[in-house]
Amino acid sequence: MSENVLLMSIDQGTTSSRAILFETNGQPAFTAQQEFRQIYPASGWVEHDPEDIWSSTLAVVREALQWSREQGRSPAAIGITNQRETTMVWERESGKPVCNAIVWQDRRTADYCDRLKAEGREALIRERTGLLLDPYFSGTKLRWILEHVDGARALAEQGRLAFGTPDSFLIWRLTGGRVHATDASNASRTLLFDIHRQCWDEELLELFGIPTSLLPEVRDSAADFGTTDSEVIGAGIPIAGVAGDQQAATIGQACFEPGMIKSTYGTGCFAVLNTGTLAVISNHKLLTTVAYRIGGDTCYALEGSIFVAGAAVQWLRDGLGIISSARETEALAASLDDNRGIYLVPAFTGLGAPYWDPHARGALTGLTRDTGVAEITRATLESVAYQTRDLIQAMAADGVTLESLRVDGGMVANDWLLQFLADVIDIPVARPEVTETTALGAAYLAGLHQGLFDSLADIAGHWRRQALFTPAMDGARRSMLLAGWDRAVARARS
Repeated sequence: MSENVLLMSIDQGTTSSRAILFETNGQPAFTAQQEFRQIYPASGWVEHDPEDIWSSTLAVVREALQWSREQGRSPAAIGITNQRETTMVWERESGKPVCNAIVWQDRRTADYCDRLKAEGREALIRERTGLLLDPYFSGTKLRWILEHVDGARALAEQGRLAFGTPDSFLIWRLTGGRVHATDASNASRTLLFDIHRQCWDEELLELFGIPTSLLPEVRDSAADFGTTDSEVIGAGIPIAGVAGDQQAATIGQACFEPGMIKSTYGTGCFAVLNTGTLAVISNHKLLTTVAYRIGGDTCYALEGSIFVAGAAVQWLRDGLGIISSARETEALAASLDDNRGIYLVPAFTGLGAPYWDPHARGALTGLTRDTGVAEITRATLESVAYQTRDLIQAMAADGVTLESLRVDGGMVANDWLLQFLADVIDIPVARPEVTETTALGAAYLAGLHQGLFDSLADIAGHWRRQALFTPAMDGARRSMLLAGWDRAVARARS
């Protein structure tokens, strides 16, 4: 393998777009990042301007290409990973979005989901898609757009609109409108895809009132997604890998064997457990999802989704203004001997697994006159560990025994958080050398399709552990803290 080869990963996230160039040994060589606006039109609503997503992506891709040219190198392929359930609809002829993107965190379809549950529809949806009936997923968001954006349904029925999650939108724009496609991992998060037959489900499309003509073609995660238009980014580069952000992180963490689990701590927190060729149905409200599809073979996973993790730290910074950067949180948390009875339940957009309560709202409990910035900051970090414990507990109830947890994402640079996490879940926590595993997974997929890696085992050989955090908290203290968390969650849900 040439040492001069680079792989570009486009990581289109909830708060920023990034382009990262990786060496074929998995080490990052260059990163460009640009944040974009978060739009909150009403309580529980979260939107993005698709043009912000596009302009930020285009800027970082061009920046990465400029750097590679200065080094006398060029990317062999592009992989794309993305915020998954975020829903976008655009005109096929012009490429113009018909409205803002409805973000995965958005709760505007909660009442519609409740109505479908009351009608007994959830069992069918669960059986076909592996998902629960919740506003989190794309299907009800897409229906909302067709019902509430003037002219959208008529245009959709005429075949003049296209739907996609951000991966599809970026593929469309990057290829000059020549390719409308997604991969199986992203399709599996829409409420519209039969994960067993690996195709769009006609009965579910009819239930939600979705015209088939809107939908992208579903391809393997390592596949040909077209070539970038040189007039768009200044180069023609094959797009050869696509996966939703959490599935991409699973690949970047080399969790290729059944029983291996990773948890990513970004805007939200997502734990994904590889279940191999078996689509295991959880009895404790975990999701059954496609981990990846390669060479036509589907690997499944159980997933626990937490809606707010790093977003709570962002709230401390931007909403409350009590910290100036996320880096401050470690020292603030470590400055206290304990949490002094303060709990933050960050249910700002409802609670995800294992509660799936779209009507829950955030709660900060146990406040006293001497509560200050350190206590609130520590409670925010602790909430991430407590929510992870809820997921691990649900997996244990489903019969899963975990030996260790591989972690990644922006929050895992915080040693205090990872030690507290290990203490709370009572299993070792492993941090890899390369923590940008979401972007890395997309790059690996592109390299795999282009023949730069021989197999998944070849990719797994590049994974290296940087640090291991082992449980050190006594059982009585752990039980006391968790009992307090459970009480705080009950208050948030009431």
